[in-house]
Amino acid sequence: MQGSIYVSLSSQIALERRLSTLADNVANANTTGFRATEVKFNEVLANTGANDVSFVDEGKDYLSTANGGLKTTGSALDFAIRGDAWFMIETPTGKMLTRDGRFTLTDTGQLVNINGYPVLDPGEAPIQLDPDGEAPRAGRDGGLSQDGFRRGAIGMFSADFRDGFVRKAPIGIVPTIPPEPVIDAESAGLLQGYIENSNVNAMAEMSRLIVISRAFDNISSMNKSTEDTFKQAIRTLGSGS
Repeated sequence: MQGSIYVSLSSQIALERRLSTLADNVANANTTGFRATEVKFNEVLANTGANDVSFVDEGKDYLSTANGGLKTTGSALDFAIRGDAWFMIETPTGKMLTRDGRFTLTDTGQLVNINGYPVLDPGEAPIQLDPDGEAPRAGRDGGLSQDGFRRGAIGMFSADFRDGFVRKAPIGIVPTIPPEPVIDAESAGLLQGYIENSNVNAMAEMSRLIVISRAFDNISSMNKSTEDTFKQAIRTLGSGS
């Protein structure tokens, strides 16, 4: 019976983690460029002597690779990436990746994101444009030109998240494996005048949230019932001694 309690507790831990990721996904359903977090769970076998007991592990987070829908803005400083790549920005705590391409120019002509953090080029350096020049024009490869001259390029970076990642903010991701600049524009291309919506399906995530919440409550009720049975057995044994 104790084995069943441990199994149900491992299930509760896994469900609690999934509830947390689902709640975060739903909260960011309208966050520009947000990528949903999914969780992969694996079976764990424990040898108890007589039999193997099957548990579920705590799970490992991974990012959904689905692209969000594109929204037309018409702004020369709004960008989206078509394909599997990321923008890179420099923050006070280090560099991070984002799919949020809502950029602007400072008074000195530096390209920054909506938080004022510098957007980086393929060499991971800040991008400097002419503050008095015409609105920049962007090519599929990220190149930026003003008044007929190439001024720089917006970096697009590929990232491998298999070894893990850390969310620095709803729009920011720091992978464990360092990202690499995209060389082949065929695999990922820059779109000007667009932004990418969150890839979260809010209705589907809410449905999953309800189902998992009910499962969590059912396991809690089962554990309470098992605990009451243990207490009754102890009282019975104690009264007969």
